[in-house]
Amino acid sequence: MSSAPAPAVVAAPRRRLPLAAVLSAYLTSVTCTAVSAIAVPWLVLSTTGSATRTGLAVFAEMAPYVAMQALGGPWVERIGPRRASWLGNLVAGLVVLVVPALYASGQLGYGALVAVVAAVGAVRGVADCGSAPLVPGTASLSRTSLSRAAGLHASASQAGNLLGAPLAALLLSLVPPPLVLLISGTGFVVASLLVRLLVPSDVGGGADPAEPYLRRIVDGLSFLVHDPVLRALVVMIAATNLLGTGYLSVLLPSWVRDNGLSVTAVGTVAAATGLGALAGSLLGAWLAPRVNRWLAYAVGFLIGGSPLYVSLALSDTLIPVVVTAACCGLATGGINPIIGAVQYERIQAEMLPRVLGAVKASAWAGIPLGPVLVGALTDQAGVRPTLTIVGVVMFLLTLGPFVVPAFRLMNDRPNDGSSRRR
Repeated sequence: MSSAPAPAVVAAPRRRLPLAAVLSAYLTSVTCTAVSAIAVPWLVLSTTGSATRTGLAVFAEMAPYVAMQALGGPWVERIGPRRASWLGNLVAGLVVLVVPALYASGQLGYGALVAVVAAVGAVRGVADCGSAPLVPGTASLSRTSLSRAAGLHASASQAGNLLGAPLAALLLSLVPPPLVLLISGTGFVVASLLVRLLVPSDVGGGADPAEPYLRRIVDGLSFLVHDPVLRALVVMIAATNLLGTGYLSVLLPSWVRDNGLSVTAVGTVAAATGLGALAGSLLGAWLAPRVNRWLAYAVGFLIGGSPLYVSLALSDTLIPVVVTAACCGLATGGINPIIGAVQYERIQAEMLPRVLGAVKASAWAGIPLGPVLVGALTDQAGVRPTLTIVGVVMFLLTLGPFVVPAFRLMNDRPNDGSSRRR
């Protein structure tokens, strides 16, 4: 008697659309964020002339953003990363649209603007906390390697910054800053719809609702503290982010104004940085499985850090700064795919929201304070002395990967991504 044939194993179909939707939504939201990052400081700087007030406005947005990165992970796990991503972007878009509404009614004062950007920062923190954990699941559906998907996600960020800066400069040369934010707010709504309609509801899942909130917070921070690679990355990135945010929000606009250049110069320099970073990020995504991660990270940060500040301090014309910005962007562009792959490999899938939230919150901890410190120093010492000081500090920070042994562990590649603290 013949036995029945074994049932055939049918492979799940390859589904590229969910990953494309996540990347497109991230590209859109980063572009809108980049537009706002220039429109809001320029609005404050052009109306008040105060670098300190400009820094405080950026602080008002970034402080809630960072706080929600640290505190929102457990909520994102409970409701699911997908829902957190689309709902956060939707609310952010609607809140941003309040600015042009207040402007049209003649009620847009400094206090109202600060309140709006603070609310946007909070909900954007939740949205971004939900976005990154969608990458592994959608990458699996599309059969894309984790390092490649992480590189594409980083490239979407670079492309968004590349598009956002010149778009903001163009729009600011045509219409008042509050109307520029109308476009930004609409973009956040579009990003929300992409995730809501095109990413399957089971991607990312949700955590056990019975697990206590504070337990998740503690677990995320504990994982970060006990992993030597993540800990080293976060400390260095937090320090350089503090200076980098002060550069984009305060130093670059102040340098442009002091040299009698138009606002389009801000977008030109930022676009040069973004173009170089996008090229470096795409190159990094392609080479990620084959490069020495530690060496690429160390050299990229060293070349891409202080030279831009030195160029601004020594030059009063645009072309040398643009060339330097493009080279620095190219050097640092390959860093983000490396960082993303290291994180996804070392963090368990079910813990991604809480740990990535702790990582990003810690890495961004200095960002709200950066524009305030740099703005105050600029008002007191002047633009060029501040550029020199920041450039020297940045150079010292970028020597870290060459002297701290933990960075060399970036070359360890756990097969199951389940690195655990002992």
